[in-house]
Amino acid sequence: MGGISLLRRAAAGLIASGAINHLVITAPADDVERFRAELDDLLDGPLEKSPEGSRDGSPDRTVERAVGIEVVAGSSHSRQASVALGLAAALAAVPRADVVVVHDAARALTPPEVTHRVIAAVRAGHEAVVPALPVTDTVKEVEPREAGEPEPVVATPRRARLRAVQTPQGFETGTLVAAHRAGAERAADESLAASDDAGLVEACGGRVVVVAGDERSMKVTTPMDLALAELLLEQRPGRTPSASTRVPRDGEN
Repeated sequence: MGGISLLRRAAAGLIASGAINHLVITAPADDVERFRAELDDLLDGPLEKSPEGSRDGSPDRTVERAVGIEVVAGSSHSRQASVALGLAAALAAVPRADVVVVHDAARALTPPEVTHRVIAAVRAGHEAVVPALPVTDTVKEVEPREAGEPEPVVATPRRARLRAVQTPQGFETGTLVAAHRAGAERAADESLAASDDAGLVEACGGRVVVVAGDERSMKVTTPMDLALAELLLEQRPGRTPSASTRVPRDGEN
């Protein structure tokens, strides 16, 4: 994207937030060396503008410090299993970390302020925090059928109560460790594994809260997504889309 990989853009975005001490990237086992080569200059420990004496991720008062970065082999079984391996590596490097964030490289244009909001909410006492945007489309719950067959609608959730979740997702370290431990059996099968880490916390009875996401945090997974992301890049450093989106009133669809 713009001559720079999604991986590198996502890593650089987290570093630019000034709120990350150590960054662990999980890669397919066969691609670990390729990922390391892609991030070669960053692996030496880039200097990060980091808040001095701040616990909320605010970028106001800053000092420079080296950010630890490593690439480890993920799992071939599921995303959940890969995150568990990355979490273990992160805590081996920073055993006393009290906040962990989990980010998808596909959301490579996530602005630093989203990371700030997520970490600030965890610091404020919320055990699990996700950034999200109001859903603007009407969503239907259906009974799944074979591909190409009509699917019966069983419910129409109120749009005002729906949010489209993004990353990075933030957690109290103990909460995320416990959630992965409790859900470990699901990790061996992608069809049973949690689609995100907040879902693991919910499954354990934990409370997840939402903070404002950003339209730039779109997930790049299709050629259309990539084309839209390229348009967003062309807007930098000028005007960028607002993080705000009108929230439908309760009862609207």
